[in-house]
Amino acid sequence: MLRFLILILSACIAAGFSQPKVAVIGTTGKLGREAVQQLVEQGIPVKGLVRNALGGVAAPASIKDATDSKQVAAYLSTLPGVELVQGDITNIDSLHELLRDCTACLDFHGATAPKPWYKALIPFGYPESTPTHPKQVNYVGVQHLISAAEASEKCRRVVRITGKGEEPFSFFSILINLLGGMAKAWNNQAEGLFRSSAIDYTIVRPGIMKDKVEGGPNVLALKDNGGELKTSAVSYAQIADVCIQSIHYDQCKRSTLTVMNVENGAASYGPLLEQVQSDSREFPDMFSQHQLATRLGGGMLFVVVALMVETAVSGILGLLSLVFR
Repeated sequence: MLRFLILILSACIAAGFSQPKVAVIGTTGKLGREAVQQLVEQGIPVKGLVRNALGGVAAPASIKDATDSKQVAAYLSTLPGVELVQGDITNIDSLHELLRDCTACLDFHGATAPKPWYKALIPFGYPESTPTHPKQVNYVGVQHLISAAEASEKCRRVVRITGKGEEPFSFFSILINLLGGMAKAWNNQAEGLFRSSAIDYTIVRPGIMKDKVEGGPNVLALKDNGGELKTSAVSYAQIADVCIQSIHYDQCKRSTLTVMNVENGAASYGPLLEQVQSDSREFPDMFSQHQLATRLGGGMLFVVVALMVETAVSGILGLLSLVFR
């Protein structure tokens, strides 16, 4: 009997029997690092994608002592069960390596803010071919991720963070699109890529993410089908929690969740996730509306700035005329 148990155990080890491994993209960001730490606390192996070369950086004593992404990566690499892979969302080969032995992926990547001198020229000075442009990161990067997941033998669950993007004429959508290379619009387009794929996606649209938010324990709320909730502050810990938990609920497959904090909400996400249903409504393609709203908003902003400049110049000229009269 003992020999039989030993043979079974040996066979399991030889077959790579282990707890499912979760891939994380955006590992060193505030949300990514929080998710990695929560996964480690739950005893779940992690495989994280990092942009910078590994090694050569001393790990800080704690994550709070890390001053840049390299130190964050160095710290995370010291945690039990964490493996880091160098790569980028725009490099499909690194995504194949990332997902090779993972059963699920938490995708927290996002386009970085353009350089200050770009902002002055947007949308004219930020070509879509730029590697850091939201089209390449938020859209083409998602194309690569879906392709890698569909080609993998194990990974069929992908949790993707986006944002409220179905209100193209809202002030914040216009502002983000105007100053961030149509980031909202490309995120919205990428959601459509998941819905037309064979991947069991969970799209999470969070509120305004912060390190910490005030409020009692009964504040959690979510709506499936991309339903509307009043925008509120949510913590990175809360969003990491709901993303990790959603992997374990079959009803979260192919669903779009809006996640906020509300008065008289729930104390934990479990009961909320149990009631989730897969997407059943039509999600419209709103790219053209985002473009129109951004152009109108940009035009209005130009007029306002022009009037302010005209007023300032007139005031300066009037002052000079008084001085040199």
